[in-house]
Amino acid sequence: MSTTAPNPESAAPLTTIRDIGQHEGESVQLRGWLYNLRESGKLLFPIFRDGSGTIQGIVPKAAVPPEVFETIKNLTLESSVTVTGKVRADKRAPSGYELDVENIDVTQRVPDDQPFPITLKEHGPDFLMERRHLWMRTPRQSAILRIRATIMRAAQEFFDTQDFVRTDPPILTPAACEGTSELFEMKYFDEGNAYLTQSGQLYIEATALALGKVYSFGPTFRAEKSKTRRHLTEFWMIEPEVAYAGLDDLMQLAENFLAHIVTRVLETHRGDLKTITGSDDKAARLEKIQAPFPRLSYDDAHKMLEEAHAKGLIENPHTYGDDFGAPDETYISNQFDRPVMVHRYPAEVKAFYMQPDPQDPTKALCVDVLAPEGYGEIIGGSQRIDSYDLLKQRILDHNLPLESFEWYLDLRKYGSVPHSGFGMGIERCVAWVCGLEHVRETIPFARTLNRIYP
Repeated sequence: MSTTAPNPESAAPLTTIRDIGQHEGESVQLRGWLYNLRESGKLLFPIFRDGSGTIQGIVPKAAVPPEVFETIKNLTLESSVTVTGKVRADKRAPSGYELDVENIDVTQRVPDDQPFPITLKEHGPDFLMERRHLWMRTPRQSAILRIRATIMRAAQEFFDTQDFVRTDPPILTPAACEGTSELFEMKYFDEGNAYLTQSGQLYIEATALALGKVYSFGPTFRAEKSKTRRHLTEFWMIEPEVAYAGLDDLMQLAENFLAHIVTRVLETHRGDLKTITGSDDKAARLEKIQAPFPRLSYDDAHKMLEEAHAKGLIENPHTYGDDFGAPDETYISNQFDRPVMVHRYPAEVKAFYMQPDPQDPTKALCVDVLAPEGYGEIIGGSQRIDSYDLLKQRILDHNLPLESFEWYLDLRKYGSVPHSGFGMGIERCVAWVCGLEHVRETIPFARTLNRIYP
């Protein structure tokens, strides 16, 4: 219903809350939803959202027609509306502006007997995850998803402007890329079993040897039965691969890549970061994310953990030769104000395709990039084995089906070269950049060990 007859000749321009500062002093229209409503005597304070942000409206009873005042007063949360009002600057407002409401058109009013289930009171995570389709509407969750979109756009922009070619690997694969994670298995017609991909890496190694510099960007799946705050069973991965690149080249690429992403977020999302964390501290910490990043060998990282355990700073000692667990990564990354690059892990704990270090063949030419503030690994990469004989032996050593990797071995038969690549899970990057405690908030609909609804 419209509370006043529309006048097309004098209709206010349509804008968004994000761009409302361009119309200071003007009357505008916003299309969105009622997020909250307060009443103080003859004043109403509706808060509207439109997907780009929120803004408070001011409705003095004496300043609008009676039907407009009554319509807003009786609105229910999440009713969809088109509101018209004059934009006024206000430094006290979170967005810097408020809206002096003049008119409102209600598209759909939420019924009184079926109120919006998510209110400003505290709700538990299970309650919210069951209603994820509605929880996303809240300002904090919307801000996270806007930053996620910018991170994904910036990630692709970085490689596109560096002359990488995007090549898309298959999602259905005949074998595992790594032997360390369980796979989601399915029947593939009469061809036997197929698996949902856990990485596009092996396939983009092939496209890298065709095109030089490539990347893939798509969904990946891990069937690990993990309940940690860092794990999802379905997530998005961006993976570059570069021919004629060694480990040092790869580390430089990774640090420039992360610095670019953070720069793009800071350019447009300082307000969203404050909405998420409640302060400007996160933006201040992100301003320190500039290349070069500190580099730390596995051996030096192990010594750091030994010293920390001796001083009682960490509970459990780290065993030399083991991979780092989440508590280890948390401690190491907390010692730096920017990502730290831990390189040259023991080859035995890493994937079969990683090139041994010629200076010490017990180590792999690999790197894990650990985000600061205890967020742990966000990038993992390596130089790949380029020797046919060595790669074949590693496949056999890991008890992988040789026939499934014949095509992969072909890459070492015909013009093999040193080449390197890494993978970054978008959701772990979002969790770090936004300062989130759990990765389940980083994706519109999280898939975890115990959740596949909605």
